[in-house]
Amino acid sequence: MEQNDPAQPPKYGTAPPQRQEGIAPPPYPEAVLPNQPKASAEPPPYAGGHVPNEHLAGAGLEHSPGAPPVRTTGQKLKKALGPFGIILVVIAKFFAKVKFLLLPVFKFLPVILKTGGTMLLSIGVYAMAWGFWFAVGFVLLIFVHECGHLIAAKRLRLNVSAPMFIPFFGALITLREMPKNAWHEAQVGIGGPLLGALGAAVCEGIYLATGKPIFRGLAYTGFFLNLFNLAPIGFLDGGRIVTALSPWLWLVGLAVVLTMTIMRPNFILIIILI
Repeated sequence: MEQNDPAQPPKYGTAPPQRQEGIAPPPYPEAVLPNQPKASAEPPPYAGGHVPNEHLAGAGLEHSPGAPPVRTTGQKLKKALGPFGIILVVIAKFFAKVKFLLLPVFKFLPVILKTGGTMLLSIGVYAMAWGFWFAVGFVLLIFVHECGHLIAAKRLRLNVSAPMFIPFFGALITLREMPKNAWHEAQVGIGGPLLGALGAAVCEGIYLATGKPIFRGLAYTGFFLNLFNLAPIGFLDGGRIVTALSPWLWLVGLAVVLTMTIMRPNFILIIILI
């Protein structure tokens, strides 16, 4: 046993202990500096859902050159809706090409409904009395008569409405501006009977070619209606025509219509007299 020299001061653990063979030295704790944050085991968050490769490398998730990139939810949604977007673009291009065809249809749709709808209504009413085909021919003859007024008004550059049919009263067009003078009004009035008589003549020609009596009946009806409209009274075409000559000619028309009413009473004649 070694004894300390009394002349020397005792030695207190200033030197590291001597390592003994076969015995491992005790572990030394790591030095911690003041105000130094402790290292976190989790990597810091990164914006956009992208994690750098150095963090993925530690977990064995690094991107290999052949691996597909990680897609976000927005990218997946865009890819899923891609075919629908292409379909919408094709539809938009189609309507852009056909809009020039659709615009006139929508522009004249109210006119088509007004004229065509009242024509169909008149055909239905007349068909109950005279049969379907005669009703169709009769309404077409009235339409031809009104087109005569329409053509004459357009020739004079007058603003007029489309024909409107009234069952058992025929049809009418409305002048949205007054003619400049009585001569212009007379031209609009004579246009209907002239073209209407031409339509009745066509029916007579079809009867002579085919021998079908329905066309003879339509021709007779057409001639009679256009002749009756030439009576110089009131709102009939004849009343508009004689205005260019003298309003006193209305007295002649009054006498004619009154005689017809007495001989063959009819509610339409009575309305004209009233």
